[in-house]
Amino acid sequence: MTESSRHTASLPRQPETHVPVVTPVRLAGLADVPHALPYQGSKRRLAHAIVPLLPADTDRLLEPFAGSAAVTIAARHLRIGRTAEISDLNVPLMRLWQRVLAEPGALADDYALLWHAQQADPRAYYDAVRDRFNATGEPHCLLYLLARCVKAAVRYNREGGFNQGPDKRRLGARPEVMRVRLTETARALAGCRAYAADYADVLAHADPADVVYLDPPYQGVSSARDHRYMAGLPREAFVARLREAVAAGTSFVLSYDGLSRERTGDRAYGEPLPADLGLLHLHVDAGTSTQATLHGRRARTLESLYLSPALVARLGGPAAVLGTTSP
Repeated sequence: MTESSRHTASLPRQPETHVPVVTPVRLAGLADVPHALPYQGSKRRLAHAIVPLLPADTDRLLEPFAGSAAVTIAARHLRIGRTAEISDLNVPLMRLWQRVLAEPGALADDYALLWHAQQADPRAYYDAVRDRFNATGEPHCLLYLLARCVKAAVRYNREGGFNQGPDKRRLGARPEVMRVRLTETARALAGCRAYAADYADVLAHADPADVVYLDPPYQGVSSARDHRYMAGLPREAFVARLREAVAAGTSFVLSYDGLSRERTGDRAYGEPLPADLGLLHLHVDAGTSTQATLHGRRARTLESLYLSPALVARLGGPAAVLGTTSP
């Protein structure tokens, strides 16, 4: 994708008018679902719509753009699937996830030491921990930074270093709160794996009984000039990988771009995926747009979900899918 086409993809376009809009049922079983990592863009709210799309015969749930792993945690909390695997190209993030799974108590101890040590000068201490993390990649330092940084929004510089500043209004989750989050998340994900990998490899090696949940960088934030992600995602290469997965009969569900519904009209971002992929495209009502609210506007966010033909077939067809995702 060229720089000009990346820029064009981030501009508003006319939304598709034929995409069904579904309102997810709030799942009572997710009322107490744990979450270890604060992470901007987390799909905690959308998990209520995605989890019902996992067939009863799901063997493994694979989430190769892990982030906060909200969908995997929700699925395992409800004991959907035999097991799950989370992965990402972000090696320090996956090292943190490995510690969450293997030794949540020790990780909580390390976090507590950092949290208490910041009290005298929180800003200077944050900067020191950030420098330490960029030099060493220590997982507990990353956990501290995620808990303290502005809006839980990860930012990386051109060299791949964490460069987001701290939220000056708060000191991050208290150690006792973080300990509960870590231990409960580790319990929900017991027996699961976390590792660094490219999404394309995970997608290519999925078995017929698996389901892959894909939450890649959206088109408007995947250019080289945006540093919310350690690596961008060229659209053409991504579409090619999806085409291969469809041909292989892989079951996957994909979150990709969305729609802002305002009184002045709908605004959609990014180009829709090619129709010849044969994906079932849904808009899921994700609630009030926080970004619009911050700018004094009233808008609702509609997140795009795409389901592969194999997954739709396992769920009983398009009508059954719509019945599953709506009240």
